[in-house]
Amino acid sequence: MLGADAIIKCLEKEGVETVFGYPGVAICPFYNSILDSNIRTILIRTEQNAAHAASGMARMTGKPGVCAVTSGPGATNIITGIATAFADSIPLIVITGQVNSELLGSDVFQEADITGACESFVKYSYLVKNANDIPRVFREAFYVANTGRKGPVLIDIPIDVQNARINKFEYPDSVNMRTYKPTVKGHAVQIKKVVAELNKSKRPIICAGGGVLLSGAKHPLREFAAKNNIPVVSTMMGLGAMPTRHEMYFGMVGNNGKPYANKAMNDADIIIMVGARVADRAVNQPDLITKDKVLVHIDVDPAEIGKNAGPTIPLVGDANAIFEDLMKEDIEGDYSEWIRTLNEYKEKLSVVRKPNPEYVDPAAFIEKLSEAMEDKAIYVADVGQNQIWSCAYNVVKDGRFFTSGGMGTMGYSIPAAMGAKLAAPKRQVVCVCGDGSFQMSMMELATYRQHSIQAKIIVLKNGYLGMVREYQHYAYKDNYSVVDLSGSPDLSKIAEAYGFDFIRLENMKNAEESIDRFLKDENSVLMECIVDPMDLVK
Repeated sequence: MLGADAIIKCLEKEGVETVFGYPGVAICPFYNSILDSNIRTILIRTEQNAAHAASGMARMTGKPGVCAVTSGPGATNIITGIATAFADSIPLIVITGQVNSELLGSDVFQEADITGACESFVKYSYLVKNANDIPRVFREAFYVANTGRKGPVLIDIPIDVQNARINKFEYPDSVNMRTYKPTVKGHAVQIKKVVAELNKSKRPIICAGGGVLLSGAKHPLREFAAKNNIPVVSTMMGLGAMPTRHEMYFGMVGNNGKPYANKAMNDADIIIMVGARVADRAVNQPDLITKDKVLVHIDVDPAEIGKNAGPTIPLVGDANAIFEDLMKEDIEGDYSEWIRTLNEYKEKLSVVRKPNPEYVDPAAFIEKLSEAMEDKAIYVADVGQNQIWSCAYNVVKDGRFFTSGGMGTMGYSIPAAMGAKLAAPKRQVVCVCGDGSFQMSMMELATYRQHSIQAKIIVLKNGYLGMVREYQHYAYKDNYSVVDLSGSPDLSKIAEAYGFDFIRLENMKNAEESIDRFLKDENSVLMECIVDPMDLVK
C-alpha cells in the first residue's frame, strides 16, 4: 500500500464522505488514490473556500470537515480558511501536499513552510516524514480536531511520502497522547457552587456562546432554562442555541446586539457564561460583567477561563455534560420578577428603524424571509452590514445560523452554505451576503452547478463596502475612502452565466411574493435586493 492509499484508508475509517479541494502536483498521489474510494471530491474554485465549505459541513455534521490542497500557493491560499475555522472552533482536517522530503528548506518550486505559517491558528499540525506514521497521525488528528475545544488540524505530506510504500496498515483503535487530555466532566464541587449561587440569586442570566452548539448542548440548555425559568442571551456565535421567539430568550449581546440584551447582562446579579470567550465583540468592557455580580465561566478550554474576565466560579468541562449534571440539581430561586423586568426592557429598548421606502428595508426583509423559511432551515450570513442585519432580525426556529464570528471573513457564506447543503441535502439552506462579499466568492457558483448543488443566494446590494462605509460615516464624517463598489457586475447576467434563476427586488412592495417564489424555486436561484446605500445597521 502506498502512503496515498493509506491516507484514503484513514479517511474511510473516520467515515469521511466528502473532501473539498484543489489539486496540484504535490497532492496528485492523494487525488489519484481517492478515485478508488467512494469518497466524493468537490473541486472548489479557490483554496480558501475549500476550508469554508468543509467548515459548513463540519458545523452540520458535528464531525471534522476535510479539505486537501497542493503545496506552495495552494497551501498559503487556504490559510484564511484555516484561521476562520480556528477563530470559531470548527473542527477541520486540512491536508496539504508538500515538495519532496529531501528538498525541504531549499526553496524549490512551490515550497512553503505551511506548518510554520499556520502555527498560531491551528490546534495542532503534522509534517509527515515517514509513510508508516500515516495511520497514527490521522487517528490523532481526527481525535484532536473534534475533542476539547474543537479546531483545525493541519497535516502536511511530502509527495515522496505519499508515493512511499508502508510496511503494514494498522489503524489505531484509540489515542493516547501524553500532552493532550481534554476535560469533559465538570467538577462536582464547582457545580454545587453554581447551584448555591443560583439559589441566592434574584437576577440570573445565561449567556450562550458558540461552544453550546459545538458541544451539542442546545437542547440541554433549553431544557435547563425552561425548567428553572432562567433567561438566556447569546453571543453572535451562540445564535440558534435558543429559538428567537422562545419566552426565555432575550437576544444577542455585544456591540451590535440588542440594547435590552446588553442591559440584561449589566443588571444581572449572576452571569453564567457558557462556551464563549468573552471577547470584545460580545463584551467590550469585561469589567462590567464582574463588577457587583457573580460570573460563572463554563468552557471546555481552560485557557479561555479568566483570559478576558476573572470569573467567580470557573468551571472547566463540556457544556453538554455540565448541563446534564445541572439538570439533576434542585434550583429553588424565584426569578419571575426578573423575567417581567426583562420583558419591559425588550418593549422599551427595541430599536425602531426608519427605512427609506424607495429601497428594500434589509431588517424587514430578513425578518420576512426567515419567518417564511422552514423550521429546520439553515441561514448562512456573510460578513458586513448583511451580517449585523441578519444577526438582529433573522428568526431562528429549530434550525441553524452560521456566520464567521471570530475572524469576520468576507466571502465565507457561499462556500459554507455549499458544505451545509451537501451535508444535509434535504434541509433548506439560504445564503445571505452583500455585494462586496458576494464578489469574493461568486466563482463558487460554478462549483454549485458542476456538482448539482441547489443554491439559494441573496445579495443585499448597496454599491458599497457597507460596514466600512458606515464606520467612515461616524469616524471620518462621511470622508469615504476605497469603499465604492462601482464596476460591479450585472447580477442578472451572472445568474444567467451560471444557470441560476434570477429575482430582483427593488423595494418592499412585492417582498412577500418574491420571497415565496425564491424559497419555492426548485432550481438554484440568485436574488438581488436593492438596499439604500446610506442605510445603517442601527
